[in-house]
Amino acid sequence: MATILLFLLLSAILTAEAQQQQSIVSPDSSLTPTSTNSSWPSPSGLYAFGFYKQGNGYAVGIFLAGIPQKTVVWTANRDNPPVPADVTLNFTSDGRLVLQSTQGTVTIVDGGATSASMLDTGNFVVYNSHNNVSESNQSTGIFRALMQQDGFLALYPLGTPYTREYGYWSSEHNVIGAQNNATLNLGVDDGFLRLYSHNRDPNGAWSVIWSPSGLDRCTPMGICGLNAYCIVIDEGSDCNCLPGFEFVDKNKTTSGCTRNFIVEICEEKRVTYAMEAVLSTTWENGTYSVPLLMSSQTDCQNACLEDCNCEAALFQDGACRKQRLPLRFGRRSTQELEKMTDNFKEELGRGSFGIVYKGSIRNGQKFVAVKRLEKLLADREREFQTEMKVIGRTHHKNLICLLGYCHDGPNRLLVYEYMSNGSLADILFTPEKKLSWDERIEIACNIARGILYLHEECMSQIIHCDIKPQNILMDENRCAKISDFGLAKLMKLDQSKTLTGIRGTRGYVAPEWHRRVPHVTVKVDVYSFGIVLLEIICCRKSVDCNLPEKEAILEEWTYNCFEHGELSKLLNDEEVDNGQLERMVKVALWCILDDPSLRPSMKKVLLMLEGTMDIPIPPNPTSVLSVI
Repeated sequence: MATILLFLLLSAILTAEAQQQQSIVSPDSSLTPTSTNSSWPSPSGLYAFGFYKQGNGYAVGIFLAGIPQKTVVWTANRDNPPVPADVTLNFTSDGRLVLQSTQGTVTIVDGGATSASMLDTGNFVVYNSHNNVSESNQSTGIFRALMQQDGFLALYPLGTPYTREYGYWSSEHNVIGAQNNATLNLGVDDGFLRLYSHNRDPNGAWSVIWSPSGLDRCTPMGICGLNAYCIVIDEGSDCNCLPGFEFVDKNKTTSGCTRNFIVEICEEKRVTYAMEAVLSTTWENGTYSVPLLMSSQTDCQNACLEDCNCEAALFQDGACRKQRLPLRFGRRSTQELEKMTDNFKEELGRGSFGIVYKGSIRNGQKFVAVKRLEKLLADREREFQTEMKVIGRTHHKNLICLLGYCHDGPNRLLVYEYMSNGSLADILFTPEKKLSWDERIEIACNIARGILYLHEECMSQIIHCDIKPQNILMDENRCAKISDFGLAKLMKLDQSKTLTGIRGTRGYVAPEWHRRVPHVTVKVDVYSFGIVLLEIICCRKSVDCNLPEKEAILEEWTYNCFEHGELSKLLNDEEVDNGQLERMVKVALWCILDDPSLRPSMKKVLLMLEGTMDIPIPPNPTSVLSVI
């Protein structure tokens, strides 16, 4: 980002004394960038006018030559690219100051001067160069400082009107003051004004004597450019692109972001779009229509998807504002999520990669669950990125809804809809919360529908890889929703198996993982579902060392009871429909067969659970024969 250096010279008016201290430049004099004669110094050597290094070439301007930093004060033609080493700066006989090269002539001063002089005041007197002060990197910046009519100094983003809406900072009093032996520099490099002082000692250095207080590094509006938002990281900041965008210049994250995909014609019905939520960000309100009153974020999203002019929608306090791109002035900080969760006060649960906290939005009217990954190790970052990719492609009533995320420096947070009844494990393995038989059948079908959607119905086939009761969440109506997609695998449309290392939770991991086969399929989820289904039937964990040895391993105990016609033993004489019980057990036993090719698809699993498909007698889980 460009750095604005506004030098306020204490001797701005040329005094008689200053005029006597001149270094006269006569007509027909010249400078070249690489020779010893590359600049014209002031009498004391503090200032110089001439060439200085700029990027891969050179620029012409005034700079402080008598100090180690050689700070640039003013630049000629500041928005032009650097010039090559073969140029010559001529002060012509007719009083013009021109740059001459093989590419042509560039006029800096039109003419009429009979001489020139570099003064110790910092003025090169052919004209008053300080009438047009410039940034030290010589290009137009993205901020503007304005001395307003009310006497206050204010900062605005470039290209905005000078109104209160866009002024992100203003002075409270006159901030300029220094002793007479100092040259002052009022600078902007990150959207903030700073007042510098430099004693005219050749061995001195710049020092900050004033800067604004109480502001974070995302305060300057537009610091990250278009389609990007600023995030606060401790005492600094960083820029992030919106989902589906990438930086215009990867080496300059303040350059803004552009789409990384081709936009199709909206009117063509075959084109489908998905929207991704970015929570707790603020943007300029650039709506092209009257804000719509909406009851939910989903309604706002649908309203945008149905409008070909809508490329983004801002939803806040029940108002939906449809917008066109580009978006600008985006910002967000982890502090907002800390506020949302009351500084991560109420813990809902924890796993190997992070902790889930309870939070609230809309002034406490809606609860959310915020998952914070504890450490930014490779595995945590991979889980965060996977969860974002996977859940952003899904929308199903039996899958948890991702409301947004936060990607602030080392912080990785995911914000989900809040599930008031906790996890299936919380209910299933707590005797006081025991579910009825009908509730358990419905929960099993809910889970099966969610997995079926992942395997066969969403845009990209997804293997969840970690189906277990702890990852099944229950809403206020005890509707089951699958969560935690951090270990999931995305499949291509024409892909039926994938190469991956072992993943999942012990006790629910399919046998093929342990055999280290080169590829796995969606059947690993079918196996895990089979184990979960047995736990739902029996309201117990799949392995319980507190039980008699023959009952400790649930799948072995279940097949033994099935084989001997003693299924009632699984339920401790709980009164249930025997036909439903047998159907549920048979489905589970088919799902946990050792050979993945023998396991049914989730579509068949759901049909069997619902009683619309006959279920053959399952073989022993280690059998290699099949009739299904």
